[in-house]
Amino acid sequence: MLLSFALIFIVGMLAGRLCSKAKLPPLMGMLITGIVIGPSVLNLLDTSLLAISADLRRIALIIILLRAGLNLRLDDLKKVGRSAILMCFVPACFEIAGMLLAAPVVFGLSLLDSLILGTVIAAVSPAVIVPHMLKIMDEGYGVKQGIPQMILAGASADDVFVIVLFTSFTGIAAGQNFEIAGLMRIPGSILLGIAAGAALGYVLHLFLSKIHTGIEKALILFLSVSFLLVTAEDWINDVIGFSGLIAVMAMGMMFAAKSENDAANISKGLSKLWTAAEILLFVLVGAAVDISYAFHAGAAAVLLIFAVLLFRMLGVAVCLIGTKLNHKEKLFCMIAYTPKATVQAAIGAIPLSMGLSCGNTVLTVAVIAILITAPLGAFLIDLTYRRFLTLQ
Repeated sequence: MLLSFALIFIVGMLAGRLCSKAKLPPLMGMLITGIVIGPSVLNLLDTSLLAISADLRRIALIIILLRAGLNLRLDDLKKVGRSAILMCFVPACFEIAGMLLAAPVVFGLSLLDSLILGTVIAAVSPAVIVPHMLKIMDEGYGVKQGIPQMILAGASADDVFVIVLFTSFTGIAAGQNFEIAGLMRIPGSILLGIAAGAALGYVLHLFLSKIHTGIEKALILFLSVSFLLVTAEDWINDVIGFSGLIAVMAMGMMFAAKSENDAANISKGLSKLWTAAEILLFVLVGAAVDISYAFHAGAAAVLLIFAVLLFRMLGVAVCLIGTKLNHKEKLFCMIAYTPKATVQAAIGAIPLSMGLSCGNTVLTVAVIAILITAPLGAFLIDLTYRRFLTLQ
């Protein structure tokens, strides 16, 4: 396993550096590294590492979402409150609707299979979006208008919404009954996650204000509580809806509101951890991709992905109706909300493992969606934010 870690970090870092030199997003090099050294090509990674790949990717996601929460301010979100809420579900609904129209034509899928495919593809990737939005916030672009903050807030809630729909539709396909209660869990998951995270953020503020520890120990404490929140989601999700990742962001936001200086210092520590976590995350996402599926789909899958992305961008535009954002700022939001990676890697193979007739198609389109939208979305965000957003 140690050799696998060495390969991930050394080759992933070098590939990311080469892509950066070529004016391409570093994550593209990391994804390619994962594909090449993963089971699809050279198969150099230890099977025991691949067995815990999902948990390692989750840890990396927790790190970046905690950092996002520590950098978000409630006052900033109030500026775009309605739009931030709409971004949690409207773009995904538009993309699923687009898949419902296009997939039966392109692949001859039934309406239910098209809905399953739509819910897999519709999830946006916080792992791609969040670090880019944090970078934009650090540089001061679009902050006054609340643009990166709005995109940050919507990205993780978008995933909760889509995954609940995916679970409902695959349940129907497997012969289970459709339950309205399952859909009602979506707002409950988000609200309970916000409430639990905010409460813990306040408790941590009180604790650290009385028991002064070094930033390193505070960082370990925050990560430990974050791991517990995400674990709690696994424990109680069968009983009551709860989003651990949203709770992690809410905890960071509450702590930052009460202890701004400490939050800034903890965020700096997390940014150093992210340097390693980013490589691990995207190399392992690449390793989870079975490249052989991509070659069987051809141009039809690529066309389908771009078609539904247009629906997603239209959904973002609808969310921004009535705001004070100009055309360039709205276009940036539409572009920034397109990358896909982690959710597709996590759930893309589930329909196939369930024996559903659409399983191969879903996995194939999910793989291609990662390969196209993750690097392309990151590239377009980097290309446009200085041109389309105002520097404060």
